[in-house]
Amino acid sequence: MKPNTHLGIDPRLCGAPVSVAEGTATVRFEATPDMAVDDRGLVHGGFVFGLADHAAMLAVNDPLVVLGGAEVRFTAPVAVGQTVDATARVTGTKGRRATVAVEARVGDRVVLEGTLTTFVLDRHVLD
Repeated sequence: MKPNTHLGIDPRLCGAPVSVAEGTATVRFEATPDMAVDDRGLVHGGFVFGLADHAAMLAVNDPLVVLGGAEVRFTAPVAVGQTVDATARVTGTKGRRATVAVEARVGDRVVLEGTLTTFVLDRHVLD
């Protein structure tokens, strides 16, 4: 399935699609030095969250989808040079709202897990 949302996103910052299918998506990035918060290479969690958010948006895959809320846990650190994969799966819908389970991993180690709530709007959020 072809991505239908967030087409202008910078894949270096929020990941590139690996797979997109009905109700599910996986995105990936390699953590770069620009993402580090210190000289030891600890990656800021906001980049990992952005990756998970991007996966959630692609799992819904509507051009007018937006994030409404998130409950996530960071379970392990990410370091510069590591490849991070985020997978999202729509677990429920009610009208225009979708609940999406997300998980980000470095290899077999979970680094973020949680639930995002998305909404599909009638028009662009900036209109």
